Amino acid sequence: MKTIYLAGGCFWGVEHYFSLAKGIMETEVGYANGTLDNPKYEDLKHGLDNASETVKIIYDESIVSLEKILELYLRVVDPYSINKQGEDEGVQYRTGIYYIDENDKFAIVNYFTRTLNPNYAIEVTRLNKFFKAEEYHQDYLNKNPQGYCHINMAKLLPEERK
Repeated sequence: MKTIYLAGGCFWGVEHYFSLAKGIMETEVGYANGTLDNPKYEDLKHGLDNASETVKIIYDESIVSLEKILELYLRVVDPYSINKQGEDEGVQYRTGIYYIDENDKFAIVNYFTRTLNPNYAIEVTRLNKFFKAEEYHQDYLNKNPQGYCHINMAKLLPEERK
């Protein structure tokens, strides 16, 4: 199993989208690479921390590659938008990919170099810290099917779904 952390605006939709994909074994929403230890949603909302809303993704690389995860990710984010995805705006909604395996950094940068214009706004950096979000945020769209989501789940093709 491998782990990668993806920030793509509101973490509710990112988590739900990836939880439906083949090879994704576990998802968890939280706050990554901020200044506070164990920030809460209210800290981000009030500008007290600069963490990004992020989804921890544990995946089985024998089923889904990191490159495929990046492909799926780019279907649902605007890689050129700064601190805004959908209707969500602010530093906590920035896009980012946070790796723990140094080899992943090279794979991510290589993939983006091949597929994106050089002025993309997605942070690609080592994960410095990650804190699990409050329980009500976990699997939010499963608990609240009518909840707001900027991600079109139809971007995940039938053959890519569990």
